Amino acid sequence: MRTTLKTIAAALIMVTSLSSFASEKANPLKNVESDMVIGSYVDAVTVGSIDLNKFLFADDFQYSNVNNNDRAGKKEYIKYLKANKGMQYDCKSSYQILSQDGKVCVAKAIMAFDNFTRVDYITLNQGKDGWKVSKVETTYP
Repeated sequence: MRTTLKTIAAALIMVTSLSSFASEKANPLKNVESDMVIGSYVDAVTVGSIDLNKFLFADDFQYSNVNNNDRAGKKEYIKYLKANKGMQYDCKSSYQILSQDGKVCVAKAIMAFDNFTRVDYITLNQGKDGWKVSKVETTYP
């Protein structure tokens, strides 16, 4: 009887732990280069693609708009992006890596609209989960 209870308990623990691992999604950005992460960020902002937001931003992510001093953390910024899901900006976008040394990358994303230009300076850090966007500073030159 005791052996049967132990076997049942072990089986329940195994099933529970396996189902919890199965429910976690693998990070599709874990083993990609920094330019792929920058491209994913630009897609999130310009075409409302939010599928990778969960993997895109570092836990200590900081956003700031230097023109009006708006600031947001990861939670607030992802909420903003979700609210704009599928919304496509009518702009031409491009990006370039300004510097990449070791586990730090700084890039510049340009979104050129008809009447103005938005420039995002993006800082990425590489950790055990791959490259993550840790900071974005937006300006409208």
